[in-house]
Amino acid sequence: AAEGLGAVALKFLLLTCARSGEVRGAQWSEIDLGTRVWTIPASRMKAGKEHRVWLSDAVLNILESLPKTSSFVFSSSKGRELSDMTLSAVMRRLQLAAVPHGLRSSFRTWAAERTNHPREVCEQCLAHTTGSEVELAYQRSDLFEKRKQVLKEWASFVVGESLSIQR
Repeated sequence: AAEGLGAVALKFLLLTCARSGEVRGAQWSEIDLGTRVWTIPASRMKAGKEHRVWLSDAVLNILESLPKTSSFVFSSSKGRELSDMTLSAVMRRLQLAAVPHGLRSSFRTWAAERTNHPREVCEQCLAHTTGSEVELAYQRSDLFEKRKQVLKEWASFVVGESLSIQR
């Protein structure tokens, strides 16, 4: 219901399950529309490890609607990264008793209650590291294809329930 770039960035956050800082710092150079992948470099990730995010039709619609006037996908009027309060301000204007990070929790709850996807796949959608050191040493895949399926279902759920983004 909200308008403005902050609201668009919040929708992007919701659909990609990314953290606020990852979204606000997103660079056009990180996004490959052809392969539908957003590659967030390790330097911008909490765990210090590169993270790939599959881009649903709804996310592609958002990206294609944005001007490319800055290196930032969601840039301030001065061409800089959006303020760390921008997304929270959108939620306050909508009178939601929540914070942007809570949308990641909403995804995780939905995945646990509404899908049969393995826990480790859902956690990787959130760029969480799971498992013991031994498990992590042997599991080197980022489970991208499986995460892609989860994010497809999540986008269908979100778009069907609350967003009017069609492709």
